[in-house]
Amino acid sequence: MQKGILPETMKTIAAVLTEINRPLQIEELTIPPLKKGQVMVEIAYSGICHSQLNEIHGLKGEDKFLPHTLGHEGSGIVLEIGPDVTKVKPGDHVVLTWIKGSGHDAPSTQYSRKDGNIVNSGAISTFMEYSIISENRLIPIPREMPLKEAALLGCAIPTGAGIVMNTARVQSGNSVAVFGVGGIGLSAILAAKMMDAAIIIAVDIREQKLIQAKEIGATYIINASQQDVLETIQTITGGQGVDFAIEAAGQKETMETAFESVKDKGGLSILAGNLPTGHQISIDPFDLIKGKRIIGTWGGETDPDRDILTYVGHFLSDRLNLSFFTSDIYRLDEINNSFKDLESGKVNRALIEFL
Repeated sequence: MQKGILPETMKTIAAVLTEINRPLQIEELTIPPLKKGQVMVEIAYSGICHSQLNEIHGLKGEDKFLPHTLGHEGSGIVLEIGPDVTKVKPGDHVVLTWIKGSGHDAPSTQYSRKDGNIVNSGAISTFMEYSIISENRLIPIPREMPLKEAALLGCAIPTGAGIVMNTARVQSGNSVAVFGVGGIGLSAILAAKMMDAAIIIAVDIREQKLIQAKEIGATYIINASQQDVLETIQTITGGQGVDFAIEAAGQKETMETAFESVKDKGGLSILAGNLPTGHQISIDPFDLIKGKRIIGTWGGETDPDRDILTYVGHFLSDRLNLSFFTSDIYRLDEINNSFKDLESGKVNRALIEFL
């Protein structure tokens, strides 16, 4: 489509969640006119992650918005801007992120089906060819940044790397254990390596993921299905425990083990994984008295307007290697297969390619 020349009524092909625990449906939807603070984006690539799997399986609680679109990280090209938008202009290359930045916090969108029925959408949705996005979910990026790698900067990298750089503020010489080395865990390992952590321990149950973690910077790997995790960490750290433990697996046992693995008098465990709604973890309160700490994280405490451009700079200067994230590419009509591969552990971060 020629930029700047848009038809009065635009259509988009989108993946729609119609029922919990059912495959996404590929549908043609009609795009409504832009409202104040909204931006029309041609999606180039969309990432998928376990957050969408949790939605599909109903693990986030009652879903009051069915049917609705999905997707919260991606990259694309701005086609049109709505009233009062100043952050981006047509032709800009952008990262799309669920993390709120500067600009209007625009209302959610409702698309329409061929039969006139409504399909709901949030302030950001990336499992579609053309999408209406809230201005504050967009970060303009230089054209030198490839759109394929840029899609990773909407969630996986800001969350994983953000935990290391913003939440934990890892410094040279620190020790870090990462529990669960999917997209967020691997991003944390990349950042820990950039920050010159002395010990970087990757913990998972899948050997192939651990091999990949070793290749990108983990100094030690622990297969939790074959080794005693706490005992091994104690051996690695000389009985001290780690300075920081990052939980990115979203499992009760790993959350509890991550907390136990940090050192007394200041060790910090950071939970990034999600348990199903209503599930709880258990910790020994005496560990808190000994000075161990446990906190959650909201997107790695990322300031998207600042941090995403920082990651772009690291990528363009060859400090941030994202190539291992971009090998698993799917078409939109293959999106249900991509979720199966993600759930089985076959892939770390699948990308849906549109352009």
